[in-house]
Amino acid sequence: MHPVLNRNLFFVKEHAGMFKAASNYDILDPSTNQIIMNCREERLGFITKMLRFTKHKNKTPFDIQIRTPDGTPVLSVKRGVTFFLSKVDVLNETQQRVGGFQQKLFSIGGAFTVLGSNDQPVCELKGKWTGWEFTFMSGNTELAKVSKKWAGLGKELFTSADNYILQISDQVPFDNPVRMLIVGAVMCIDLVLKE
Repeated sequence: MHPVLNRNLFFVKEHAGMFKAASNYDILDPSTNQIIMNCREERLGFITKMLRFTKHKNKTPFDIQIRTPDGTPVLSVKRGVTFFLSKVDVLNETQQRVGGFQQKLFSIGGAFTVLGSNDQPVCELKGKWTGWEFTFMSGNTELAKVSKKWAGLGKELFTSADNYILQISDQVPFDNPVRMLIVGAVMCIDLVLKE
């Protein structure tokens, strides 16, 4: 696992643009505003690009590559075409599957079961129906939280509708593959539930 994931606070900033088909993000260190990872959707086919401008965009496949600014692979998040519920795979820097997510059928606010490499449940990702806030829960333990409301950054970083903060609990050990799943899930939330 890449050491850049051994942090507890990440600011995810979507690239703004009109008429864009691809999803592109920068992940910053909130304390320094330095880019620590780039998330790019580079391999979009023509049909996928066209469908991204329709009401069916949340059914299209995606392949998000997450790298350090120097181009070193960190992880990738992939999904094929979906018609009902999404199943997403997370792969490590050597393209080995470390787990994924299965969208839940009935949930208010959106929910996923986070799965380990053998598809065993690791935790649950639950959203609130009243706003843009998600938590990763393992039983009664909160592993991480994703939110648009965070007072530690200046207003200039919150100009787009798709910027948010990821805070991983100190209880998640460094070099634990769950960190890859949590960071990957942030892309999943935006592409599956909020697009």
